[in-house]
This record gives sequence, C-alpha cells and structure tokens, in this order.
Amino acid sequence: MVLGLPDGIRACLFDLDGVITDTATVHAAAWEETFDALLRRYEEGNGSHSFVRGADYAGIVDGRPRADTVRSFLSKRGIELPEGTPDGPADLDTVHGVGRWKSDLFDARLRAEGAEVCDDTMDYLTAARGRGLLTAVATSSVHCREILRAAGAETLFDAWIDGVVAARRHLRGKPHPDIFLAAARDLGQHPSECTVFEDALAGMDAARSGRFGWVVGVDRARQADALYAHGADRVVMDLTTLIGVTGSGLPA
Repeated sequence: MVLGLPDGIRACLFDLDGVITDTATVHAAAWEETFDALLRRYEEGNGSHSFVRGADYAGIVDGRPRADTVRSFLSKRGIELPEGTPDGPADLDTVHGVGRWKSDLFDARLRAEGAEVCDDTMDYLTAARGRGLLTAVATSSVHCREILRAAGAETLFDAWIDGVVAARRHLRGKPHPDIFLAAARDLGQHPSECTVFEDALAGMDAARSGRFGWVVGVDRARQADALYAHGADRVVMDLTTLIGVTGSGLPA
C-alpha cells in the first residue's frame, strides 16, 4: 500500500468542492442567499423555515446537481414550482430559474473572493502523478474549469467530468455513480482500479454504488462517522497524512 492506497489502484478520482478547492463555503453562502429569498417570497417573510447552512447544506445540497438540490429543498419546504428550462432566465419562479439565480450569485462571489485550493490535495495530486497514477476530477459543478484555471491547477488532471460534460452526456448526478464511472472510462480504467476522494455524503453513496476499488472520505466537516457509514474505506482530515504510507503505516 503506497500513498495509502491498496495495490492495484491505477487512478484517482477527485471531487471538486471541499476536496480540491475550498469553495464549499462560497456555494453554501450562495445557496443560503437564494433559498432565503425564495422562502421570503413564498412564506411571506416567515423566517422560521429559513435555510440552515449546516443541516440543509450537508443533507440536500452538498455534491448534488443544482436542479436536484432545488427540487429537494422545495419538497422539504412544501413548495411546488414548475420545472422551467435549463436555458431559461434566472428567477424564483421555476426550478431551473432558481438554480440559475444561485449560479449567478456564486459567479459574483467567486469573482469577488476567488478560489482557494486545498494545499493537502495539491500535495497529494503531485505525489500521485509522480507515482504514475492517473488523475481525474469528477464533479457536478459547471464552474469546474473556471475554478481550477483560476487556482492554477488545471494541468493536474488527465480527465474532466464536470456539470457541463454531465449535461452533454446525460449523466445523472450524485448520489448516482455516473460521473465517477464516466471519469474511470475516460481514463481507460475499471472502477475496481480507481480510488474516489470525496467529502460529501452523496458522493460517498455514489462511490459505493459504483463499486470502486477504494474510497477515501476527506473529512472537512468533521463527520467521520457519517462518511464511514456511507461507504468510506478510509477517512482523513488531511490527505498529506497518506503520502508515503505503506500497508504497515511506515514511510515508503
């Protein structure tokens, strides 16, 4: 076991938000602003049902495509909206409109705040590529390339499956395994030869159902027990703790 991975692993598949970049807080803030505006409209300003960043983000937002997130949130709050169309305007009147509203808010925050990469993941990526492992990013984010280009990390991946590619290929979002499976195919690897690196519970479920060779839970939110319960083989708070680790736990 080198880099904390079992023998036979040939590729590493990384989620974006919360694993490669620290943009989860930016997403959470944009969702909070969006859903609170939505609730003010449909609940006449009753703040008792406002978006709860911790519980709502982890339970129905983190790792999921935008439209699925909106549907889940509306269902939880007992609000019904028409679907609208993916290319429609940003508004609070349709499912896709709410998603685009959030996307516009995220874009504005990203331009103002930038994208911060997770240094431990950058170190791990460098070590993995130095060992000859293939690497891919697998995310539902439609901002993936823009975020990694801004962070100077665009060249560290051999394959990309993001929200834009997923829509073009009609891939289902997490907790379905489609995005990770597509990344494995693009790398020419069987899922059993791939490790998934995820911080979201929906991503854990996707990796488990896809029968990947190894699943590493990246515990940014201090939810190790939940990550294990959803299918993680190993949970770490910092990926650099895996660099140079053999099966005995001694430096390689």
